[in-house]
Amino acid sequence: MKGVRAVRMVRVACVCAVVSLLMTSYALAAGIKIGAILAETGPAAFLGGPEVRSLRMLVDEINARGGINGKTVELIVKDSGGSPEKAVSFAKQLIDEEKVFAIIGPSTSGESLSIKKIAEEGKTIMISCSAAETITTPVAPHVFKTAPSDSFAAQQIFATMQKKGIRNIAVLAGNDGFGKAGKEQLARNAPDFGIAIVAEEVYDKSATDLAAIVAKLKANPKIEAVVNWSIVPAQSILAKNIRQAGWDVPIYQSHGFANIKYAEAAGVAAEGIIFPASRLLVADSLPAGPQREFLLTYRDSYEKKFGEKISTFGGHTYDAMTILAKAIEVGGEDRDKVRAAIENIRDLIGTAGTFNFSPADHGGLGPDAFAMLTVKDGRFVLLER
Repeated sequence: MKGVRAVRMVRVACVCAVVSLLMTSYALAAGIKIGAILAETGPAAFLGGPEVRSLRMLVDEINARGGINGKTVELIVKDSGGSPEKAVSFAKQLIDEEKVFAIIGPSTSGESLSIKKIAEEGKTIMISCSAAETITTPVAPHVFKTAPSDSFAAQQIFATMQKKGIRNIAVLAGNDGFGKAGKEQLARNAPDFGIAIVAEEVYDKSATDLAAIVAKLKANPKIEAVVNWSIVPAQSILAKNIRQAGWDVPIYQSHGFANIKYAEAAGVAAEGIIFPASRLLVADSLPAGPQREFLLTYRDSYEKKFGEKISTFGGHTYDAMTILAKAIEVGGEDRDKVRAAIENIRDLIGTAGTFNFSPADHGGLGPDAFAMLTVKDGRFVLLER
């Protein structure tokens, strides 16, 4: 009996040793879970599609280099379709069930504002890819963003109008979070530039014809220019409807126009549209230096891999993952240390500009992140002032 008992004890010891070895191997192999909530499909797919592709590309590059601090990045992407309701559900799932270290996204302001509180309550770092200033103002300790603030875009638009002598404008916006936030920023900043908003219209984000709104605005003789604030295909339809009506009013779009597919959808009606965007779209025009080199590297890698033109939107996830990776290198997998590391990032070149975060600034960019662009011969080019 003693011999049998001894054999059993040896077997148990062997099994324990194997289990321990497997657990140790798993621990060493376990990656860093990063969640992403992006609008890969739906009305905001021109944002989310490039964002998903850019993020996957960068994660593949990071893992090919050995990961972050020797650990691979395990990316879990959820397609919200641009729905705040889905974003909320996915945020809870990623935090409570998947136990992700951080969340990149969402793509749109409405979604980001919907999950801001959830991320904060879960003490989960969130790096939004949308522009509404209210995402990071007031500051929430765990919430950051990579898209330049909509207030900066409004200021750049108005500064351009001021130089052109435009004083009375019409404002249009989609009925989503991005449109609502932008409309508020336009109203807030207009007086500082001596500009009056003499007409306002809000349209459904899924609108397929805005001819009735255009006819109403065209009948107003005070309007000297139109500003449309949108991230949905309707912004291309608006340009078409304006030109089809024979109205030669100057058209300004928000930074939500910064995907060449919107210009392609509008066709000849896109010619002359003016909008703020990052210099990524005109990288070839920049002087030699670190920023130009960085932008061209991202652009060329993306276009070669996916066979399509880059957009500023894809750059937002690229920047988010770059920022997160840099902070994890410093803080390891301690969320508090990583959060603090993001706040201490200085002079980090990204696709949207040079990031300088602080405890009081979780956006990290200034008004100079935007350049003013226009559409010429179907291409985005710097606006000559």
